[in-house]
Amino acid sequence: DRVGLVMSEWMAMGDWRLFFLHRDRIRKATPADLTRVASAYLKGTNRTVGVFIPTPKPDRSEIPGAPDVATLVHDYKGDASVAAGEAFDPSPTNLDARTTRQNLPGGLQIALLPKKTRGNTVAATMTLRYGSEKDLMNRSIAAAQLAGAMLQRGTAKHTRQQISDEFDRLKARVFIFGGATQAGVSIETVRENLPAVMRLVAEILREPSFPATEFAQLKQEQLAGIEQGKNEPGTVAATALSRHMNPYPKGDPRYVQTFDEELADVKAVTLEDVKKFYADFYGASNAQLAVVGDFDDKAIANLANELFGNWRNPRPFERLVFTFKDVPAINQSIETPDKANAVFQARLNLPLRDDDPDYPALVLANYILGGSGLNSRLAARIRGKEGLSYGVGSNLSAGALDKSGSFSSFAIYAPQNAAKLEAAYREEIARALREGFTPGEIEAAKAGYLQSREVSRAQDAEVARSLASQLYLNRTYAYSADLERRISALTPEQLLAAMRRHIDPAKITIIKAGDFAGAAANRTGATTPPKQN
Repeated sequence: DRVGLVMSEWMAMGDWRLFFLHRDRIRKATPADLTRVASAYLKGTNRTVGVFIPTPKPDRSEIPGAPDVATLVHDYKGDASVAAGEAFDPSPTNLDARTTRQNLPGGLQIALLPKKTRGNTVAATMTLRYGSEKDLMNRSIAAAQLAGAMLQRGTAKHTRQQISDEFDRLKARVFIFGGATQAGVSIETVRENLPAVMRLVAEILREPSFPATEFAQLKQEQLAGIEQGKNEPGTVAATALSRHMNPYPKGDPRYVQTFDEELADVKAVTLEDVKKFYADFYGASNAQLAVVGDFDDKAIANLANELFGNWRNPRPFERLVFTFKDVPAINQSIETPDKANAVFQARLNLPLRDDDPDYPALVLANYILGGSGLNSRLAARIRGKEGLSYGVGSNLSAGALDKSGSFSSFAIYAPQNAAKLEAAYREEIARALREGFTPGEIEAAKAGYLQSREVSRAQDAEVARSLASQLYLNRTYAYSADLERRISALTPEQLLAAMRRHIDPAKITIIKAGDFAGAAANRTGATTPPKQN
């Protein structure tokens, strides 16, 4: 067993024979080699020194003997039992039947799904939508992001710490964010505290104080995060890929900034810029609120109208259109020195909407290829069989309103394995397009994918997010039910035909980021691992 564990570690490094190569190199090591290595790596500037100072009379802690367990638990009575909740059917039909939807006079759309839950828990999601392409053009992206990040850092009545303490007292987990085109709130709490939590959230959204000290601290945090991201393979690859695949002009709210542009934007933005962005755009005229769990639906509907009904957007909202971008494929390697892991990211833009006839087949094909975790083809080949990656997968996206989707893939790996990993990735994509998938693979994928959707519908926070999205898209769970019916009826021929219509390997852009130069230097002078019988 010990041999197997040791060999598996060397396999994870690239090849099991490295174990024997390492052994042979130890045999050949000389005193001169040890001196050379010690001089190169054991540097005084890297030294940590600890000093032991003895004392003649140490003050030791005395640990008492263990008490008698029977005495401790005698007549013990636990807490009152937690409310068990109801046996809820998470089918699309039942979710729609139990949900009420309303459009409030001020423009806020609400979806309410009351039910009994374990521990009387309740989840809510709210999305504020604002701006237009014209009004957002040439606006500071940093001002938009910092406006959202500053909301929870103080109001006219509460400091940042007081807000945090109050949410703790109310047993609430609340997250608030904001960006160039929308802001959002997620809430998890219990029935008795939901009204108070909503009132505090309304105060945060409508009465932010934008404290100068908090703004200065937040700017420094943002700058530090950007500087760190400049050297991280994951963020470097993601930024390069996004910039290539989304070629919008500078100044457009959809433009993807470089790291240096982000730094310059954050450094230049002022507190007045942040306040102005908030004043120009924030409001609830085009907002969606969904609440799921244990709550009084009539009381919460009235409270939502009281808190947000008269909060109008200063400027009209007009959603940004995301058009399909047929960009040329590139294959780029970016150096990130002194990083142990490398990142592989690939993407193909697709003129795809989620009501396209081929969408269900592409969803299931992606699930088999790389969307089902360790059971996927990419993971089985690249991680399981060849041991080249710590994590690998793929994703399919499709626009709900615009024909703007993508097929993307990722992998984390050692930089010396870059060529092998890319070759294995291309071979698996080519094999899927050449042979398709077996009936057994497809039936197993159907079961796994549909089960994952059912599990998601059993989670109140996820249902709240889905209901809020449905309000905006003017949909119900009938869309989900129809998608699942279409997926259940798919055949191997339909999956293969859909992939061949949409997936062209020659058009896939690949970005790799890692310390490839360092890996190449480490290989210089290395001998071929010896063969073992």
